[in-house]
This record gives sequence, structure tokens and C-alpha cells, in this order.
Amino acid sequence: MSLFHQLTEKPWLTEQRTADDRHDGSAFFLPKARLGLALFLVVVTVLFSLLVVAYADRMEVVNWRPLPEPWLLWLNTALLILSSTAFQWAVVNARREELDGVKAGLIGAGVFAFAFLAGQIWAWQQLIDLGYFAATNPANAFFYLITMVHGLHLLGGLVVWASITDKVWRGGSSVVQARLSVELCAVYWHFLLVVWLILFVLLLTT
Repeated sequence: MSLFHQLTEKPWLTEQRTADDRHDGSAFFLPKARLGLALFLVVVTVLFSLLVVAYADRMEVVNWRPLPEPWLLWLNTALLILSSTAFQWAVVNARREELDGVKAGLIGAGVFAFAFLAGQIWAWQQLIDLGYFAATNPANAFFYLITMVHGLHLLGGLVVWASITDKVWRGGSSVVQARLSVELCAVYWHFLLVVWLILFVLLLTT
């Protein structure tokens, strides 16, 4: 190697190309994806924490009249647990590179999640039929607000779920390629399950 090439060589670029070659050009995809999800979950945690604090503070006011908790909330909780469990099954099978297991887990997770949302809407309808409107009492308003915000976050997750499921089902993405997406989506599902369990206990204790 000539003296000129030695002086102008940029070893850090060579090392970067080598690292990219080892990971097919996606050396930094995994950390960025996980970091992005972690930051998003922090923001969502702050949002729900503020709702919980506001709920707890508002309970101390004399005009707070708790509304009856529909029995459907228990069923809906079980459905969300099943959805999260199905997602974990998809993760396990993705790590084993078993395509049929991934498909079954994703379909199960989606079906139970949609059933959960339908159950929440049904619970709202039951309360409305009994005359528990949002404007009637602060407790009613908080119930609808908390369950709606949680439901919207789950609905957003279902958009990502639909994209992943479509790619896996149509063969547009191999199990290895879809593994990261399935794992991150499962983490989000488990997070929403934990959030719902906390909110459910809070609603039951009032």
C-alpha cells in the first residue's frame, strides 16, 4: 500500500462496512427499533400515570358517585390475557422458526384483541342503557375516558398487528425477518395488558 493510501485511508468507514456486512446492512436496526418502542412506552406510561393520579384525586370530592362495574369487564380482562398469551406463543414459535405456530399465535392474538374491544363497547352500552352517561357524574366521565384511551392504544397496536400478520400469512416476510416485529409487538401487547390490569383494579376499588 502506498504512503498516499495509508494517509487517506479512513479505517472507521471500513469497520462500519464490515459491521454492516455481518448484519446484511441492518447493524443498527435492532437497537433503534427497541429504543423507539421503549421511548414510546415511557410516554404512554406517563399518560396513564397522569390519568390514574387525576382519577385518585377526583375520588376525594364529595360529588363522586362510583358507577357499578359491568360483569363484562371480567370477561374482557380474560380476553386480553388470552390475546397477550397468544402473542407470546407467536414469539416462541418465531424463535423456533416455526411458521405455522407464528400464524396461529398472530391470528389468536388479533381475534382475542378484537373481542376485547367489542366487549368494552358492549360494557359502555350497558352502562348507557342504565343511565350512566359521561356528563352525569365525574366517575362516569373518568370510566369512559380511561377505557377509551386504553382501547385506542390497543386499536393502534392492531394496525401494526394487521401489517405483520398480512406479511407473514402471504409469505412476503420469512419467520426470521418477521421475528423482530413479532417480538416488539408482543412487548407492546404485554404492556397494554399490565396497564389494563392496573386500571381494572383501580376501577374495582372505587
